[in-house]
Amino acid sequence: MQDNQMNPNPQQVPQQVPPQFQQPVPPMPAPAPVKKPVYKKWWFWVALAAVLLIVIGAAANGKKSGGIENADGASNGGTKAIEVDGTEADGAKTDKPESTEQGSEAAPAADKTTVEEQVLWENDVCVITALAFETDSIWGDELKVQIENKSDKVIHVGSDALIVNDYMITDLFAAEVAAGKKTNEKIDLMSSQLEAAGIENVGKIELYLYYYEGDSFTDKVKSDCITVKTSRFDDMDVTPNDAGTELYNQDGIRIVGKYVNENSFWGAGVLFYIENSSGKNVTVTTEELSVNGFMITEYFYADVYDGKRIIDDMTLSGTDLKEAGIDSIEEIELKFKIREKDDYLNSVTTDAITFKVK
Repeated sequence: MQDNQMNPNPQQVPQQVPPQFQQPVPPMPAPAPVKKPVYKKWWFWVALAAVLLIVIGAAANGKKSGGIENADGASNGGTKAIEVDGTEADGAKTDKPESTEQGSEAAPAADKTTVEEQVLWENDVCVITALAFETDSIWGDELKVQIENKSDKVIHVGSDALIVNDYMITDLFAAEVAAGKKTNEKIDLMSSQLEAAGIENVGKIELYLYYYEGDSFTDKVKSDCITVKTSRFDDMDVTPNDAGTELYNQDGIRIVGKYVNENSFWGAGVLFYIENSSGKNVTVTTEELSVNGFMITEYFYADVYDGKRIIDDMTLSGTDLKEAGIDSIEEIELKFKIREKDDYLNSVTTDAITFKVK
């Protein structure tokens, strides 16, 4: 057999194309930048919370006459009084002091509330200044502030707590300020919550502010308590709006059930007044809740600083109430869980508390 005889099963060897005849390979396009989903941006959740509070506040105001149930148990826009062991709320105790006779020292309601321009917080990174007190037709009262970023990084400014006339108020304040820039912002004092607390004249605003640089949310720098006194400070109403049935009073924590609203936006709601004189900031939640003997999902979370009060409602799941066939709330049983704020390991849980609704 000759050396150049072809193999019956030859392997095909690809021929090499000379470089001058090779087609150039176009470069791969750079990947398009990935945009952060809108739901991961801080302002999205602030805006969403604001919309929800507007809707809830509007629904609540539409179903509660004046926002507060009379303590005598009379029907009031779908609300019901609370009683424990057959004892109703003290009808003699009113939500607001009676109007005084002529010659009262109280300032007329027409007086405009103002604040003096003042620096609230200043350090090497930012300066926050109170500019004015304004009233908005939607949000109600507002504290106008200016934030100056003195650093070379973007900062985010917010508030851990907002307190008006010693009542804890829901806080939605958040602002982003570019390096070396200023911004004018407004801290909203929710009108529905001021009304529920019986606050007509804003005399004192307490703020616990913070800021952080870039995305380092865990590295927050926090202020001490910042107090702003308005022109109504000397005549502000500090009478506790605690009319209702006392459910718990121990170790400086007092909880009063004010009324049950069966027409709450999410299903049904129970309004509580909580007063804290324990000497520490606390968080109050609820657990093991039942309505008419059926376990119902509830939501309640309230931060109450020492020496302060809050009026807040516990929401009962409308879906759970419907599935249990509950058309009318007659009896509620629950436990309160009380812990020092930011201490998740140590807490006190009350015995089961039962109260009837009528």
